[in-house]
Amino acid sequence: MNSNEIIERLKSGNQRFVTDKLDGKLQNSSRREKLTSGQSPYAIILSCADSRIVPELTFDAGLGELFVIRVAGNIANTSSIASIEYAVANIGSSVIVVLGHQSCGAVTAAVAGGDNGENLNHLLGHINPAIQASDANADVNTIVKKNAELTATDLSNKSTIIKDAISNGKLKILPAYYHLDSGKVDFL
Repeated sequence: MNSNEIIERLKSGNQRFVTDKLDGKLQNSSRREKLTSGQSPYAIILSCADSRIVPELTFDAGLGELFVIRVAGNIANTSSIASIEYAVANIGSSVIVVLGHQSCGAVTAAVAGGDNGENLNHLLGHINPAIQASDANADVNTIVKKNAELTATDLSNKSTIIKDAISNGKLKILPAYYHLDSGKVDFL
């Protein structure tokens, strides 16, 4: 599949999820056995760690179809970028979706500020550029969308592997926003 076909596959899978018509394919012992020799996921999803967002279900994907990285606030830190670089360089995934979501707790915490401890403060620091790039009166969901957009940009700016794959036409990055109430994903 080319990147446009992959994006359409993600959109149609999300439509099945939203309408409660999941096909549930590629989720059985036969599929597990086929994957013991390797993987070739068609898309990489950088998603928030929030338990309410499950990319494999959200896009009605089977085992081995998505390479999912989950970190609070769907941020581009050294570890998440390295994981994505691996998928781009070694298993040929050609689409990255940075998936923010409605009412993100990490974004809410970043907006609230304060001292959340060394590790959480470090993570939330990755969200501050989205806060700064948003209107002073922006609500959390507007900042979530901005964070997904800026994270998508960060992926190419902070990685030669990702930047080169984009330049060579082998990779597309799309920011997206998941609605908790409906399950719908808007590609931004």
